[in-house]
Amino acid sequence: MITPNVSVNLAHKLAQFDELWTQKRIARLNDYEVKLAKLKGEFVWHAHEDTDELFLVLSGRLTIQLRDGDVVLEPGELFVVPRGVEHCPVAEEETAILLLEPAGVLNTGDAGGPMTKAAETLD
Repeated sequence: MITPNVSVNLAHKLAQFDELWTQKRIARLNDYEVKLAKLKGEFVWHAHEDTDELFLVLSGRLTIQLRDGDVVLEPGELFVVPRGVEHCPVAEEETAILLLEPAGVLNTGDAGGPMTKAAETLD
């Protein structure tokens, strides 16, 4: 359950889980969800046909592979993947990110497969 009128400490929330490639919902903003995830390795190529996706790196280093070149993000940097653009997140080391996207968006977009997981609410 997300508690109203209470601040969210990102470091505290990140310390509550170890699973990789599992999005943890920490807040809602209108019809959007603010989520945390820990990444390591390579995800799957996918696109979100109906929505943009914001990645903000909190720690580590994230490469977002695009068909026309890579975007490398360091802590404190963000990138918005436009709707419909195929991308593949890659983290050589464990990386913590914050995601902002509409509620209900699947992590694998149109790709599906064994890495598809619905976001979980983190208390």
